[in-house]
Amino acid sequence: MIPRSPADPKRLVPTSVILQRLHDEMPTDYFTLGWLMRSLHKRSFGIIILLLALVAVTPGLSILAGLLLMIPAVQMIAGKPAPVFPRRIAARSFPARRLAAVVRRAIPMLGYLERVVHPRWHTSPEATKRLVGAVVVILSATLVFIPIPLSNVVPALLIALIALAYIEGDGLLLSIALLAAIVVLAVATAALWEMFAGAKWILDLWQ
Repeated sequence: MIPRSPADPKRLVPTSVILQRLHDEMPTDYFTLGWLMRSLHKRSFGIIILLLALVAVTPGLSILAGLLLMIPAVQMIAGKPAPVFPRRIAARSFPARRLAAVVRRAIPMLGYLERVVHPRWHTSPEATKRLVGAVVVILSATLVFIPIPLSNVVPALLIALIALAYIEGDGLLLSIALLAAIVVLAVATAALWEMFAGAKWILDLWQ
């Protein structure tokens, strides 16, 4: 990875570096979303969405992760400066080992991606935040309402890619990821339509 020049203090700290610090400072047994928000500071929107998306890839956790993803995504649409979880959710304890495992797997992957992901195609920060929030809400809904085995993998990975592009300010990658999201949502909509049509056909046979 190319080292950051000390003469360029405005350059973003790589996401992999932030996650490494997060891993090093993580509590031993349990963590709370409140602690996570305080640790991530200004880049908390993108990184919390990235982490939850990586969690959503895991079978059995996609519905919970999808519901949690909707909270910061809706706040992005509303133009909030940072995500805020309801006090009851923010104070709830989660096993630190699970988050640590996700972070450990993500760091080397991000380190590799950061060689090619960098700021380009600059866009309006507020408009981009709202657009990303809207797409993440819709993709998160597929995690929650389409409980088909392995159907969580592609939307979760797309959310992670969108989050990474948003964090790094890479408008080109973000545009590609958003176009891919449109394709995935179109396929998911067609699949749901076929499911409903099939269910209706079966019900009609019994009438």
